[in-house]
Order: sequence, then structure tokens, then C-alpha cells
Amino acid sequence: MDKKKWFFGVSVLCLVLFPIGWEGARAQDKPTIVVGSKGFTEQVILGNMVALLMESNGFKVDRKIGLGGTVICHEAIVRGDINVYVEYTGTGLTAILKKPVVKDPEEVYQIVKTEYEERFKLSWLKPWGFNNTYCIVMRKDDAERLKVRKVSDLKPLAKDLIFGGTIEFLARPDGVPGLTKHYELKFKDQKGMDPGLVYKAIAEKQVDVISGFATDGRIPAFNLIVLEDDLKFFPPYFAAPVVRMDLLSKAPQVGEILNQLSGKIGDVAMATLNYNVDGKKMDAATVAKEFLKGQGLIK
Repeated sequence: MDKKKWFFGVSVLCLVLFPIGWEGARAQDKPTIVVGSKGFTEQVILGNMVALLMESNGFKVDRKIGLGGTVICHEAIVRGDINVYVEYTGTGLTAILKKPVVKDPEEVYQIVKTEYEERFKLSWLKPWGFNNTYCIVMRKDDAERLKVRKVSDLKPLAKDLIFGGTIEFLARPDGVPGLTKHYELKFKDQKGMDPGLVYKAIAEKQVDVISGFATDGRIPAFNLIVLEDDLKFFPPYFAAPVVRMDLLSKAPQVGEILNQLSGKIGDVAMATLNYNVDGKKMDAATVAKEFLKGQGLIK
């Protein structure tokens, strides 16, 4: 073979293969992202969004979606069993940091951001836009019959009403213990249950009042009504990814990728996504994928 032709052929082959090898090496250098989430619908959707964004940017992902409640997810990320999940600012403030309720959303965010970094080596990224605050919910017909519009209206009625909520809500300081003290409520009974059973319980009249989430699409679908938090008990609960700082030091682009959703999901949009799963029975991963496609963040 002509030496010039041989050299040219080898050179072209190297030019073709080298970039492939380089990209392969870069992909291998990326850490595997272990994505967690809590067990209720909204969290499953958000966890899938995190996973899909990471995968679309070349990261390998280990999904631990529906891991458990707040404490389980927090302990998992502190131990390093997961390295990212979406949390709520008010939950971080009261349930994890055990701080008193603060009403200003920016102040709450700065408190959790600073203390999580100092105490847990965890970083709060930018909030994604919606405020999934807790709310107190009744059947609309009962609320109209009893003339209940505000949580404080329950005070003289609570002795005849059964309250239902998640086991976590019945125990956490920004849940039943704080709520009943703040509003001076004494319910006839309190029933703790799995998150997926709470709305079923009120629809079937097993309970009269429940804790809900402001972005839950089942509230209008089940003909329920949100009572006004007139004494301002609940803090803001803006959703944002919480990420291990050691992951961000190895792969700072993780923060940049997830911050693309900053301010992109409003309250109505999140309620619609939740209803697509709970009401229309769509797959949560599919709902997450279609939303990200609509935002132009994945193909």
C-alpha cells in the first residue's frame, strides 16, 4: 500500500474515533445520579422530572422514586443513599430545622439554604415556581351547610368532626399539633392514613375534614373546598431541588441543569399535572416527560 494513502487512512480513522472515545470517557467520568422522592403523586412527578433531565444530559440515573416521607428522604440524602430530591421550603424550615413558622417566602428560602449547607452539606437550588402549601379541606356541601369558609369557623364544630390526614401530618409541628393549638381546635377523632387514601376517605365520608395540598387537582375534582387559613398558620412551601454538595463539586452542571426549571411551574400548572395522574390515571413518568418536552428541556 502507498505510504501516503496508509498515513491518510490512519489519520482519518483517528479523527473519527478520537471524539467518540473522548465523549465516552467524559460520560464515564460523570457520577451516577441517585434520585429520590417522597411517595405522593406530586413528588413522584417531580422526581421523574429530575431523573429525565439528568438522563437527557448524559448522566446515568438510579431512581428511588416514592422512597418515603420527609424524614426518610432527608436521612437518605444526608447518608448519601440518594443525592438529590425535591423538597419544600416550609417543610425544611419546620419539619427538619424545627424552626418557628416564617411567613416571608424569601426569608424562609434563605434560612433553609444557609442552614442546610452548614449543618448537612446540602444545597437548595432555585425554587421551581409553585407554592404547594398545606391547606384544610372539606366537602363543599358540608362547608355550605355548616357555613364554614375559614379554618377558624371550625372551632365550635370540631368536637363533632373527624379529621383525616397523613400519619406524617398528624405528627409534624406544622401539622395537626401546631394547627390545633393555633386555632384552638379539638376534633372528635383524628385518623392517620397513607397519602393515597386521604381523598378517598373524605369522598366516602369516613372523615369530615382533611389536610390537603394547594396544588392537588383532586380538590375541585372531588367537589371539595379549601378553607381560608385566616390566622395564617402555614408557612410557604415552595418546591426546589435539594442536592448533596459533594455531587455539585464533582458535577456543577447538575445545578445548572435543574435550575432550568426555576420559576417554570406555576400553581395551576402543577395542579394540572397532579390531576393528570390522579384524575386521568396517566403515568407519572409520562406526565413529567411531556411537560419537560413542552418546555423544550428534553427531546
